[in-house]
Amino acid sequence: MTHPNSDIKSAVVSAAASSWSDPAAQALERIATALEKLIPAPPPPVDFDAADAFVWHAATASLQPVKQVNRVEMALLRGIDRLRDLLTDNTERFAKGFAANNALLWGARGMGKSSLVKAAHADINARLKGTPAFLPLKLVEIHREDIDSLPALMGLMREVPYRFLIFCDDLSFDAEDTSYKSLKAVLEGGIEGRPPNVLFYATSNRRHILARQMIDNERSSAINPGEAVEEKVSLSDRFGLWLGFHSCSQEDYLAMISGYVEHLGLEIERDQLEREALEWAITRGARSGRTAWQYIQDLAGRLGRAT
Repeated sequence: MTHPNSDIKSAVVSAAASSWSDPAAQALERIATALEKLIPAPPPPVDFDAADAFVWHAATASLQPVKQVNRVEMALLRGIDRLRDLLTDNTERFAKGFAANNALLWGARGMGKSSLVKAAHADINARLKGTPAFLPLKLVEIHREDIDSLPALMGLMREVPYRFLIFCDDLSFDAEDTSYKSLKAVLEGGIEGRPPNVLFYATSNRRHILARQMIDNERSSAINPGEAVEEKVSLSDRFGLWLGFHSCSQEDYLAMISGYVEHLGLEIERDQLEREALEWAITRGARSGRTAWQYIQDLAGRLGRAT
């Protein structure tokens, strides 16, 4: 690919060579070459056929294909049946070209928020594969620190025939961070708006994404506290679908454990399994899907098995 400034460089050097001495023209060429190296080359075109999942790298404005997504099968996500159905239905409507909402999955840590997003993506593609005119839904992960580059990422997708699910895990903003304003504009209200083939899913431990002290500080220091607070919490209003995840019960926790044991074919007495699993949760101070999986990792290792 020809560098965008190579024609300019040639024209400048040619003009100089016709009017200056050879040493001057050579010096000018060296300067032009050095300046050219400081200008980054344009990113290569994206091959969206390379994979069904990508990671966005803002520094190079490029999408890295992910051949194997790190995910849990939908059948292994226990205790979140209603949330699973709501997100899957929303995702399927979008994949089929119908109206759908941006989704915010918020709440207790380790309860399967990001796992559900990845599982829903895989489940939709598997079930709709072979449907006439269906193109695979693409999952694109954007890191929290790259949110400012979201408009550039959406620009790459605007004229592409595929439909994209942009996913940001553990989205939150601290007191000095103002990039949430650009996210608000991109999701709803910007002059271009969100492309019709793009949907945004985010997970967060915070219901309103912003830190609680940010909201409290506005109440205590703003001239009009009500308006200041509204301006900050309105970010979460850009998500039409809110899914709240809460700490699981002991029954759901043990159901997760049993599901993993059955799926992996681990052999252990039920009484021993429940006793060890509950003790594991007590030592961690929490019952969650993540805690259940960590116990299964330990159990499989003790049984000489890989997961």
